[in-house]
Amino acid sequence: MSTAVTTGRPQPFRSGEPVPFLDIRGATEDVADEVRAGWDELLRTGQYVGGAAVTRFESEWAAYCGTQFAVGVANGTDALHLAMRALGIGPGDEVIVPANTFVATAEAVVLAGAAPRFADVDDRTLLLTPETIKAAVTPATKAVAVVHLYGQLPDMTAISQLCESLGLILIEDAAQAQGATWNGRRAGSFGAVGCFSFYPGKNLGAFGDAGAVVTSDPQLTELMLTIRDHGRMQSADGHHSHAVLGMNSRLDSLQAVVLSAKLRHLDEWNLQRRALMATYRELIDPARARLVEQLAGGEGVHHLAVVQVDQRDRVRELLAERGIGTGIHYPVPCHVMAPYAQYADGSLPVAEAAAARQLSLPMFPHLSQDDAQRSAEELNAVLAELDR
Repeated sequence: MSTAVTTGRPQPFRSGEPVPFLDIRGATEDVADEVRAGWDELLRTGQYVGGAAVTRFESEWAAYCGTQFAVGVANGTDALHLAMRALGIGPGDEVIVPANTFVATAEAVVLAGAAPRFADVDDRTLLLTPETIKAAVTPATKAVAVVHLYGQLPDMTAISQLCESLGLILIEDAAQAQGATWNGRRAGSFGAVGCFSFYPGKNLGAFGDAGAVVTSDPQLTELMLTIRDHGRMQSADGHHSHAVLGMNSRLDSLQAVVLSAKLRHLDEWNLQRRALMATYRELIDPARARLVEQLAGGEGVHHLAVVQVDQRDRVRELLAERGIGTGIHYPVPCHVMAPYAQYADGSLPVAEAAAARQLSLPMFPHLSQDDAQRSAEELNAVLAELDR
């Protein structure tokens, strides 16, 4: 999901200096030595695409997510698109998608030849619920793409049961939720597939674009391995045997090296995000700003710290004047975007209202507690000023 990121050597944020919305330099420094050693090994072996580094990361990522298999791909959008194709989703099918997701979720449905069926979300969590899914189901519905937006999972027990009862394929778009859990079970392990982006700004981010699909279905895994490599059969003599219409979506070895190195820090970084979110919840005035809620049973990883406020654009301007960086995720719901309006069949009021009010505060694991406190206090001050 396209958020600009800062690179280079990290410097401590001193009191009074601007607080960036996102800075990945600290995470980069945490793994720099290991990545350099891995790069030296790639230079020695010449295995720049695929090879041992990719196989190692795929095994590590599957184990982390609690699935049997992981298939590395070029990016998160490809993870969704490739998985949908492997699941047999195509022309004539509908896939339920939350209207407030990043556009890639809907984009992947259309790229697979199917039609997105947009659903509204809960006004507290901004996530799909069994009720909003049921309201969107039609006879053409084949799958539900549940998006773990901002790093939180919805009620996956209830949604899994609903999909099973209706005969719908459950797909997890976990691009923002590396390490998040529902009742102790990690994102990506509930659906037929779990799809991840490793864009640099993600909780687990590469040094460029990268993605993966996790599953416990061996046949589905084999098909995805084939599709990602131009449709080549995966047998030893299959290099020139193209069994299906494929695509070129292989994970680069360098990105696999980076991801393996960062995976060893992911739980620690997610703990730091939770501590920062706790500071926001403690300090932000709930009478003037509404933080996105987390359901009991879920343990989020807070890829984003999202708050809903009145006069959002003015609030953002005033925070910028006070040195607080912010983002918006997302200002336009998918069902009103020009390429996707043809798939909409009415208003989705919660997603539409949230799009005008949501603001993302600074959130990254190397953000200091002092800067989180300052961001919360400046937000309170701006909102009080606007109230006057």
